[in-house]
Amino acid sequence: MKLDDWFGGANIVEARAKIVAILTAKPGQARALEELLRGMVAPSRAEPGNLRWDIWQDSAEPGRFVLDELYRDQAAVAAHRGTAHFQHYLAVIDTLAQRQAHVVLPFVVADLVPAPSTREPKPGDAT
Repeated sequence: MKLDDWFGGANIVEARAKIVAILTAKPGQARALEELLRGMVAPSRAEPGNLRWDIWQDSAEPGRFVLDELYRDQAAVAAHRGTAHFQHYLAVIDTLAQRQAHVVLPFVVADLVPAPSTREPKPGDAT
């Protein structure tokens, strides 16, 4: 199985756009921040150029959330930023949280391994 096959035939060599954002709720705003972020999951994942949109909550600091986003390319990021749900996010986020965002244009450095149930054995694999 080729690496591209694990991604539904997507050409993983082309430039992707990765965004990691760390959002720390302002005092008393953790619940509202979580609700805002949860409301963005479905519409963000439904965007044609979106490959991943996950929310992580810090167990050591429950008011801190990490957004893990991956887009097909920079055009998909631009399309995301033009959506109604992202514009709503921009309109309210500064009242709810302090934020840091990092945008990376990554390429694959090491092979990704599919789930064990779908991976074909390779010579030398332990049985």
